Amino acid sequence: MKALCWHGKGDIRCDTVPDPTIQDAGDVVIKVTSCAICGSDLHLFDGYMPTMESGDILGHETMGEVVEVGSGVTKLKVGDRVVVPFNIACGECFFCKKSMFSLCDRSNPNAEMARKAMGHSPSGLFGYSHMLGGYAGGQAEFLRVPFADVGPIKIPDGIPDEQVLFLSDIFPTGYMAAENAEIEPGDTVAVWGCGPVGQFAMQSAWMLGAGRVIAIDNVPERLQMAATYGKAELINFDEVDVYDRLMEMTKGRGPDRCIDAVGAEAHAGGSVDAVVDKVKAAMFLGTDRPHVLREAIMSCRKGGTLSVPGVYVGFLDKLPFGALMNKGITIRTGQTHTHRYLAPLLEKILDGEIDPTFVITHRATLEEGPGLYEKFRDKTDGCIKVVMTP
Repeated sequence: MKALCWHGKGDIRCDTVPDPTIQDAGDVVIKVTSCAICGSDLHLFDGYMPTMESGDILGHETMGEVVEVGSGVTKLKVGDRVVVPFNIACGECFFCKKSMFSLCDRSNPNAEMARKAMGHSPSGLFGYSHMLGGYAGGQAEFLRVPFADVGPIKIPDGIPDEQVLFLSDIFPTGYMAAENAEIEPGDTVAVWGCGPVGQFAMQSAWMLGAGRVIAIDNVPERLQMAATYGKAELINFDEVDVYDRLMEMTKGRGPDRCIDAVGAEAHAGGSVDAVVDKVKAAMFLGTDRPHVLREAIMSCRKGGTLSVPGVYVGFLDKLPFGALMNKGITIRTGQTHTHRYLAPLLEKILDGEIDPTFVITHRATLEEGPGLYEKFRDKTDGCIKVVMTP
């Protein structure tokens, strides 16, 4: 089959690789009908995520048709259309029983590797390093799906792939980010990053009762999308100081809820801390560029909430922890418990409350994938979200 494979920093190729097979009674194999490039895939592309190996198949936003079913699978059959959550969960461990699916204790076969880096292992992830399971990803013609009775959700006939594909990750991730922000009716919600997750976080903030949404970015196309679809007030960080502008907009109080939808590779024009972060990362003296996290802590109102769906990799420098503590800010983080949100968010789509296709700017084949990784990372050609059809 054809698949997008990682061969080192900045080196992604469309290779021919062996087809996946059933390895466990609980597996299914799907023929991929649609997949996407996620912002967190760029951390792999840019070489920030350790334990990648040459030839690893990328991708964790995937849907398709079941073509093979393991002997232990009871909920799916050949021919079912399914969306596959990006994280893998057993459904039976301590954390899964608490609906904390991204913390599953049983789905990462390389849990000891992750434990050494993080203290404990989160769940396995598709296409996202050997530390997180070494699972082949879904930017491919076929995908093996473990724990198939727990993860995939069946999609009704007649619903186009593009309307439901993002249930695999970015719609639940944006929704959980807004939920973690603990939004109260009328709150002002500031969202750093107008990429796909930020866009869904804005729409979700309105669903949860926000009174104002402020979008922070410097890419005109992303800011325009935030204004058009997210009904957001805009801050271009190339034009103004974000902290000062937020204080003006909130009469000195600061946003009630802040969402960092950027993560490890923040850009911030010429600010001193961002320049230092970039230099340290380039010299392998640091793993992340946490400018947004610092700015959100300083900007958030006293007693407010900071939600962090943006992916971070390792150790962060110069966080204003004193401000976090003295201002009484609550911070909530985590990979998305995707399984928890599949059914309710599918209902929102079916009911017409949201059409997730608004984020799609580029449609492509797998063969075009490597070039689109570059466009997506470099934010050229108006590239905000790429959907591929193998």
